[in-house]
Amino acid sequence: QVQLVESGGGLVQVGESLRLNCAALPSGDIFTNYAMGWFRRAPGKEREFVAGVSRGGRTTDYADSVKGRFTISRDNTKNTVYLQMNSLKAEDTAVYYCAAALTFATDPVKGSTGYEYWGLGTQVTVSS
Repeated sequence: QVQLVESGGGLVQVGESLRLNCAALPSGDIFTNYAMGWFRRAPGKEREFVAGVSRGGRTTDYADSVKGRFTISRDNTKNTVYLQMNSLKAEDTAVYYCAAALTFATDPVKGSTGYEYWGLGTQVTVSS
């Protein structure tokens, strides 16, 4: 099991940057047993995959809408996952969720159904 706690959300203007943090608190296992991901739900839209990172942090995957602007990373010595968001757009406004997928694989997990554990979310608002 793992508990996930997001932080770093807030209100920014278009073009600015923001870094989200996800602190993982595993119990009975270790952080590197999990591939990690970020998802978001914008007003009037379905929850969507944003970014994923493999267990070792060496491979990543991104939604087309954020490629070149967002970077997911993890620090396995700190049990922490990050989402660096640059060149933010108004359409990035959403509640962002951290998620963990228990897996034997060394690849990112993309689909939401592959994730067993979820944080409560953090609000990101980008004003124009």
